[in-house]
Amino acid sequence: MARPLRITFDGAWYHVMNRGAGRKAVFTNNEQREYFLALLAETSDRFNAEWHAYCLMDNHYHLLVRTPEANLQRIMRHLNGLYTQFYNRTEGRDGPLFRGRYKAILVEAQAYWTQLSRYIHRNPLEAGRVKRLDQYRWSSYLAYIGTHTRPPWLTCAYILKSLSSRRPIEAYKAFVAEGIDDEILEFYAKSKQPPVLGSDAFKQTLTLRNKKVIDVPDLREARVKPTVTRIIEVVGQRLNVNPKSIKTLQRGRTSNNPARGLAMYLCQREADMRLGEIAQRFGLKHYASASSSIRQFETRLAETQSLQRHVRRIKRDLARSSSRDTR
Repeated sequence: MARPLRITFDGAWYHVMNRGAGRKAVFTNNEQREYFLALLAETSDRFNAEWHAYCLMDNHYHLLVRTPEANLQRIMRHLNGLYTQFYNRTEGRDGPLFRGRYKAILVEAQAYWTQLSRYIHRNPLEAGRVKRLDQYRWSSYLAYIGTHTRPPWLTCAYILKSLSSRRPIEAYKAFVAEGIDDEILEFYAKSKQPPVLGSDAFKQTLTLRNKKVIDVPDLREARVKPTVTRIIEVVGQRLNVNPKSIKTLQRGRTSNNPARGLAMYLCQREADMRLGEIAQRFGLKHYASASSSIRQFETRLAETQSLQRHVRRIKRDLARSSSRDTR
């Protein structure tokens, strides 16, 4: 079975976690934990990774990371690969350390970063490892509350400033002490967690960043599909064409009417319509005619940069209007 696609783009935020194979320990001593943190520092310098929170438990870890350069896979391959080598060398063992590929949940940052940091930092308390969080050394919580010096590679400002308090450290302590909110608990209690933690509007915008994103089942289901009427309306506005000329079959080759071909193309790509339905809605006698029109448009699209710009703008317009419809 093919692996689900990673959703990547510049500036994306992720909650990353991984667990030891067979739930066995991945950290057995402080030297190993220190080495893992040193790798976080190294990935910050080498790959421009922004680490915003972490917690190292005995058999798993949690990380909150932002990727300014859309390079999560390189970051995690370096981190997990080098750490596994170090662990095997120090433990005198061989073979894989983690149970599989790391799990990365794409996060709608500003809506969830404070809740996620609290979820990550409360791990030792929820697991019964400590009675107070300030007793646990191997998380970023101590840097957040000023008990330990913040390492240069750890960024605390985003989350602390989001509390809008003149005393952010005290505010953060109180916030974490409140406990994990129900929405986050419900999300992580699912047996199969979705790849995205965010609103419907956030999921909708993801489809504009990378066409392959719609192959992720959860996003395909969450995506709000535009109507034929809306597609024709937006195409007409962007190309300054009467909507009636888009919908009505005219004499001559369809390729001479790029707006009509574009609208059919978008009905297939953005609204997930079948060719037979597209043919019916655009006054064609057979689905093959719709298929031919779409192929002609795709050929023209590949050769015309100005048309490519129009398509990108129209897709953004459709996503915005669909997002408003979900509110």
